[in-house]
Amino acid sequence: MTARFVFGVDLDGVVADYTAGFAEFVATRRGIEAASLPYERSYDFREWGLEPGEFEQYHGAAVIEERFLASLPAIAGAAEALWRLSDAGVWIRVITHRLYVNWGHAEAVADTVAWLDSEGIPYRDICFLGNKPEVEADCYVDDAPHNIAALRAGGNDVIVFDQPYNRDADEPRAHNWREVEQLVMDRFTQWRGTAGVQPQLPGIDAGKDRLAERRSASGAVPPATGDA
Repeated sequence: MTARFVFGVDLDGVVADYTAGFAEFVATRRGIEAASLPYERSYDFREWGLEPGEFEQYHGAAVIEERFLASLPAIAGAAEALWRLSDAGVWIRVITHRLYVNWGHAEAVADTVAWLDSEGIPYRDICFLGNKPEVEADCYVDDAPHNIAALRAGGNDVIVFDQPYNRDADEPRAHNWREVEQLVMDRFTQWRGTAGVQPQLPGIDAGKDRLAERRSASGAVPPATGDA
């Protein structure tokens, strides 16, 4: 048995609602309503009428000019589920390919960390890289079809976070963060044994507000980790 059970967590499309945030940005640039850009879209945004290379242009402007990575909507239940997993002893490792825009790395890193803090997302460490099979984790959750395929080709255990563009990927699949939590806890319990798992007490849910409560009590900013 290894010293810790590491859960590799993707951000965009899993914890952060990239589609909703990007739709607002694209709609503003085009002078249209965000609702006119379908949420049920392919991975390449073809339903939005983006020409080849246009996604990169829009994404780069969103990251560098608008700093939208600092204000993306969070996917419902993510923070609370991750806190419960962290409290039980799961090591949360954020893994994201946000160093995608040339000359925008400083903005991407700073805004990612600020967003995790503001949304109360617990994590023990964070990796910025595109080749996710190079990261050691016992279990992953991801939405991108190419990441899911690459991770599984390397023999990794991957939970598919359900999105319109990954419906062809095989199970296991989670449609929300309650389902992610249950799938990860099943694996963690098997890894550690039921006697070693320490879930929160019934009726007590510290939730993501714990980070803000610790700040106000101490007057200082605590580290953005899963430590409770």
